[in-house]
Amino acid sequence: MLVSFAMNESLTLAHHIANTRADDIPGDVLTVAKKSLLDAIGVSLAATTLGEGCKPFVDLALAEGGKPESTILGFGARVPATRAAFANGALAHALDFEDAYDGAPVHPNAATIPAALAIAESLGNVSGKQLLAAIILGSDLVCRLGLALKTNPLDDGWYIPPILGAFGATAAASKLLHLNAEQIVDAFSLTLCQATCSAELTRSPRAVVRSVRDAFAAQAGVIAALLARDGVAGFDQPIEGQAGLFNLYARGKYDPFALIQDLGKTFESANVSFKPYPSCRGTHTYIDAVLHILKAHRIDPGAVEEIGVVIQPVNKMLCEPRDQKQNPATAIDAKFSIPFVVATTLVHGQVALDQFFPRALSDARVLALARRVTYRVDAASPAILQIKMCDENFSAQIDFARGHPRNPISADALIQKFFDCAKYAARKISDHHRREIVDLVLNLERVENIGELMARL
Repeated sequence: MLVSFAMNESLTLAHHIANTRADDIPGDVLTVAKKSLLDAIGVSLAATTLGEGCKPFVDLALAEGGKPESTILGFGARVPATRAAFANGALAHALDFEDAYDGAPVHPNAATIPAALAIAESLGNVSGKQLLAAIILGSDLVCRLGLALKTNPLDDGWYIPPILGAFGATAAASKLLHLNAEQIVDAFSLTLCQATCSAELTRSPRAVVRSVRDAFAAQAGVIAALLARDGVAGFDQPIEGQAGLFNLYARGKYDPFALIQDLGKTFESANVSFKPYPSCRGTHTYIDAVLHILKAHRIDPGAVEEIGVVIQPVNKMLCEPRDQKQNPATAIDAKFSIPFVVATTLVHGQVALDQFFPRALSDARVLALARRVTYRVDAASPAILQIKMCDENFSAQIDFARGHPRNPISADALIQKFFDCAKYAARKISDHHRREIVDLVLNLERVENIGELMARL
């Protein structure tokens, strides 16, 4: 029973992770986790050929050799669990197409799922239900850590998604390794000793590390859990301590109630959004706004005088520096650019994987239109987009981007997304195996050993 914030929050969360059984988790939460897993596998498979910067991570994992414990998705090779988490973590966010959590600046499964898959396969006797429980507990923790923030660490130079993601990876790995609460606190401590990420990656137009950052987070979680299992002691308050997570990265500005409110009753992992477009989630409301306008009006992109957007403060990084965002040098920078994705949507009527290929980044029509995008920051305003023509204006307001739990995409659309992504896998997967993967994942609670799934990958 949670009764006081005077309790050690690290230990409270650790007890929750250690003591929650798969049978304690509601069916609807399990259903969302299965969708998250299918989505993660699909986008990771696509990243094996489309993801900038991914191949060196895979090559390094393969070159180091070692015990063949866990599969590198899309390549069919097996490496030690730490190396699989490293390689698959690089793939997880490379296309910025995996699920997201609209309530906080986190990607709760980008590091969690690679870590969980690596540990589960290495153990060899993990059921589908156990895997789902581990993913849910890790994802829920990342969401709660994000919700607890009362300041944006970006302002102090920290890029928080992979930092918090590492704790989700740790929670999932710890659960699968059956660590007790004290060992999980040790694992959190060992994670804090590894997890960091500089916000400088948001300021460099050539930075690719932004896309592969979760390699480090997933690996950190696996290493931390394995070391804690083997008796390495950490410290008592890795999350709330004087030099703990929130004091280090948020100057102590956090809400402890958000960490433990309805713990075990509400699983925030069930509130993720599934992306219909392969770009930063903060761009999606503006993509939807353009598509909404295009449904009702025929617009010549060349005749557009200005496109004005109203954004939240957190999305300033999607518009600044202005020159960089209007003429992105890399796919990941383009995905983090409201001007580029808005222009792409207006020119092509969609935002798809091939719109971030190298040739697309030099599309003169898109770049010319991106230069006409202006923005205004208003913390009290919803997402608004206005297209100004010489003789008339069109505007749209989007409250919940497509894919949000209150504006969901269908199960069929999510399955089709998986098929579309899987066709880009470095090692081709047959249509038959793709269908088997979908069936296994969507019925994972009935799978006795996740080796059945990994064999298809």
